[in-house]
Amino acid sequence: MTETQSVEQSFGAISVHNFSEKIMEQTVHFHVMKMSGGFFLWVGSSAVLSNLAVSMSCKYDSMPLSTLVMGDPSNTAPNSLAQRLAKKTKKQVFVSYSLPMTDSSHTLLVENRIKKELELHPEHF
Repeated sequence: MTETQSVEQSFGAISVHNFSEKIMEQTVHFHVMKMSGGFFLWVGSSAVLSNLAVSMSCKYDSMPLSTLVMGDPSNTAPNSLAQRLAKKTKKQVFVSYSLPMTDSSHTLLVENRIKKELELHPEHF
């Protein structure tokens, strides 16, 4: 991981935070839209919205509920990521994970970058 870029804007009740990172020779872009009570996170290398998952906490279970709203159900990355982020933040989370399916180490590095941004800038989530 060598290259980092961060941009933020605010549009009334929605704030937007963008950052990028070079992960294993691929530039990965992150787009966060913070909304009242939750956030939308898009992760990708090109401007494509190929899937969308949503997750939220439930008082009846320790694991947040999660469902795929659109996309290929065999790609579990958006659902899993949305669920883990909802558990960590206690917010409703929408995730679009639009990176090609690669090895698990790449996915782990991408998720670690998101966690790092959450720790450095919790106000954007």
